[in-house]
Amino acid sequence: MIRVHVICEGQTEEMFINEVLSDWFNPRGIYLFPSLIGKPGHKGGNFRYQRLLIDVRNRLLNDNTSYCTTFFDFYGLPTDFPGKQDAIALTNSVDKAECLLNALSEELQTELGSEALSRFIPYVQMYEFEGLLFSDTQALATGLNKGNLADRFNTIRSQFDTPEDINNSKETAPSKRIVRHFPEYDKPVHGSLAAMEIGLEIIRNECSMFDAWVKKIEELKPSEAVSQ
Repeated sequence: MIRVHVICEGQTEEMFINEVLSDWFNPRGIYLFPSLIGKPGHKGGNFRYQRLLIDVRNRLLNDNTSYCTTFFDFYGLPTDFPGKQDAIALTNSVDKAECLLNALSEELQTELGSEALSRFIPYVQMYEFEGLLFSDTQALATGLNKGNLADRFNTIRSQFDTPEDINNSKETAPSKRIVRHFPEYDKPVHGSLAAMEIGLEIIRNECSMFDAWVKKIEELKPSEAVSQ
């Protein structure tokens, strides 16, 4: 049995882990334990580095046979988050993510040491969770019970090379694009319903950075865990 703590930004990501990813990993002996960043009971968000550091430290140092990963949006990170300013200056989404995650890993290794960081799998969603939902615009519309919106969603998707490239301004973030056509959009509920309608395989095929993260978790082996 392999345990992976997943530090999530919000309830949408937490529900996606529970409703979609866990069904894929559990039969493989890999169990995901999502939790919102910060103190228990709050609704997530406010993904400041110091709060993340505390959560990663608690997961890795208090449970040294487990792994830890992150699932948060590039879009909402504060400007002083490690690597954010350098990443903003880049144009390619893959380069942005790599820049940010390398800076984050360096900061955490300084604080926690190399052994703990060998069990850390950093991941940032470019640009926002809802970008994944544009992997299949017909299924997205069906999942929202608004099949008539498929063409509008497809028009949005067609403007970008991949769903992960749908950009991150306050007006054009993926969730804002959905809300513009479906004002009733509820991120945790509708996001999970749409993701289940689309299916993990399609999301992985369309979103290479997301797929690379899933593969890293798939490749974890029990023998790699650190014994007590």
